[in-house]
Amino acid sequence: MYFAVLVILLHCPSLKAQDDVITINKVELTVPSQKVKNGVSIELTCTVDISKSASFQMQHAFLFYKDDSLLHNTTLEQNRTRYKISPARFADSGSYKCTVEANGKTKSSNDLDVQVEGLSQPKLTALKREVTEGEVVTLRCEVPEEKPPFIFLFNKISPNQQSQEKRKQELKENFASVEFPVEEGDRILRFQCSAKVTSAVGSETSDPSNMTIVTVVEPFSHPKLTSKSPWNVTEGDRIDIGCTTILARKYEIEILIQKDRKILNSARGQSSVTYSAIATVEHNGNYTCKVELGRVSKTTSMNIVVAELFAKPILTPSLTDLDENEMLSLWCHINGSPKANFSIVKRPPENGILLETSSNFTIQVQVNDTGSYVCRAEIKGIIKESNPVQITVYAPVSEPVLSVASPSTEMVLGETLLLRCQSMSGTPPINYTLFRGNRLIHTITVFNNTYAEFRDIQTKLNNLREYRCEASNRHAYAKRSSYKMNITVIAPVRNISFGSLPHGEVEDGGDINFLCVVGEGSLPINFRIFKQNEQKPLFYESKMETRVIWQKKSLSKQDAGEYFCDASNRATRPLRSNLLTVKVILASWQKGFIALFVLAVIAITASGFWWYWRKKEKGKHPSMEMSGSTVATNSTSEKLPSGPNHYTEVYPGSGYTEDRENPVKPTDENKGPDHESAEVEYTEVEVSTPDPYKDSGENRHSKLAFNSVCAPDLCYVAPSTRILEDGPTGRIVGGDCDILNKY
Repeated sequence: MYFAVLVILLHCPSLKAQDDVITINKVELTVPSQKVKNGVSIELTCTVDISKSASFQMQHAFLFYKDDSLLHNTTLEQNRTRYKISPARFADSGSYKCTVEANGKTKSSNDLDVQVEGLSQPKLTALKREVTEGEVVTLRCEVPEEKPPFIFLFNKISPNQQSQEKRKQELKENFASVEFPVEEGDRILRFQCSAKVTSAVGSETSDPSNMTIVTVVEPFSHPKLTSKSPWNVTEGDRIDIGCTTILARKYEIEILIQKDRKILNSARGQSSVTYSAIATVEHNGNYTCKVELGRVSKTTSMNIVVAELFAKPILTPSLTDLDENEMLSLWCHINGSPKANFSIVKRPPENGILLETSSNFTIQVQVNDTGSYVCRAEIKGIIKESNPVQITVYAPVSEPVLSVASPSTEMVLGETLLLRCQSMSGTPPINYTLFRGNRLIHTITVFNNTYAEFRDIQTKLNNLREYRCEASNRHAYAKRSSYKMNITVIAPVRNISFGSLPHGEVEDGGDINFLCVVGEGSLPINFRIFKQNEQKPLFYESKMETRVIWQKKSLSKQDAGEYFCDASNRATRPLRSNLLTVKVILASWQKGFIALFVLAVIAITASGFWWYWRKKEKGKHPSMEMSGSTVATNSTSEKLPSGPNHYTEVYPGSGYTEDRENPVKPTDENKGPDHESAEVEYTEVEVSTPDPYKDSGENRHSKLAFNSVCAPDLCYVAPSTRILEDGPTGRIVGGDCDILNKY
């Protein structure tokens, strides 16, 4: 029983947990219409469908989004809620969705696109409703409850229905301001504006705004231009021109009278201006009256014709170009020959110098009579001048001076010669001509008292370089020539080379000849010879030749190295040659001495080796005579009967052995084919070695014992000869015997 109760108690929490289980099946967002007019409400309805494990009350959180931005949220127990946008504007167009959160679970509806069509009507206001010509009208266009960006369009509607438009973009505000200038003739101005907006969902343009009317006040009337002169104006008559205007109120206007582009008279702050003058032919033309205030100006024009009283006088000269001391005559007359008062005037100065008060004038001219001459004629107070006549009096040119612009009369081949020719006196224009020999180079005309500058390029050495110049002007007999000037053309040093004899190698104590040669260059030429890395030249000479030879005597090892030369003349700086390497080698006698010394050393060494070898050969090949001896074939240590003793001296290297009783022959005549049957004799042999101070290469003292039987390591010189003591001469084989040496 207790166990059942325990199971029920443990099961109760799980039952409670199962009561709180929910799942969100669906979230739906709806709207009556996805397209609405601007100003109409938008009502969004969000509905949620939830499944529960049991029936219980719970809170739902509804969140409304536009373009993923939260607009509104609310929490309630119902499974449906509404969100209203009133009034709807174009900025409310977009994508909406609803999200529901309950018991830790979240679900969103599908996106719902809503389009708001149209824009609010903009509102247009003017800063001033009455303006004056020349001022500006400031307008403000605003689209309330709408959001930027906008493009505002302002229109100025004239009385003739012509429209002037201005555009302005506004990114941050829902209004914009512009200015329209008030022009001449504007009276009543009408303005309207509209707005245009563009977004991701489309673009819309508003209806035109309200019409705003601005009245224009005229500050002054159109000017009036009058003339008090008779309609037929003749030279000598007075002309009076007046210009007036009417001011609306006190304005700081400017009023003026002008002819063509010349202002004749003007006034500021007044309503009128006048101009008076004695009429001449020059007064013919169009006259304008102009009134200005700020940007506004008004004009009125009239034309005045002045009849000519008499024609302009004509001045006739006998000549215009004259030599000094020639006679000049001037005549002044008027076509139609009316009676007038004449005068002849010379300029400068501007007002002229009166020369004669009649129509004729004659003078013997000098240079200072050069100038401009006019004739004046006066009738009834009207004075007219003839066209000016330019008279030039020519003084002859002086002898020209030809000079060189450079400080020297020497020129380098290829350079440009600059010459100046000038006559210190003479009336310009002066013609200067340059000659090279008899050849004309160039002519220059100078129009003031200065020199003519000529340039001549020096291209060849063999050209004639004798220059002169001529000067002339319009004087009848003036042509002068300068003195002749000689120009020396020098060629720069080019193509330098450097060599030696002998080339490259010189015996110690020997001499070397250096040769420095240039391909071309004007003489004299300065030659220098250097050793590389030394500042002081070893040799210097200025020669009237294009080459130089220099002998350097008694060269030593210290003279080995690199050498070069340079050459220069008046035309160029030193031109450096190639580098020449000089090696100092041993002299012939030094080579011979070394060769003799080496040969002597070789000969002495060879003699020593030969002598040593001879001694060595004597020790290796002693000639011993083996007579009547038979070599025993028994090589064991068996004892044999001893016979009479013999003593024999053996001389190493001598080729024979001397027996004190019986000499041993160096032949093999006593050899028997059967060594076993031969009689064996025992002999002691003493070998004397010479004094080591006399010959250190001879054998030492040795004792040889002769026995009938030899062991395998013994050797036979003669029958029964045994080595008792070895010598240093090596192993010698003689006859049937080998002599072994121990070292």
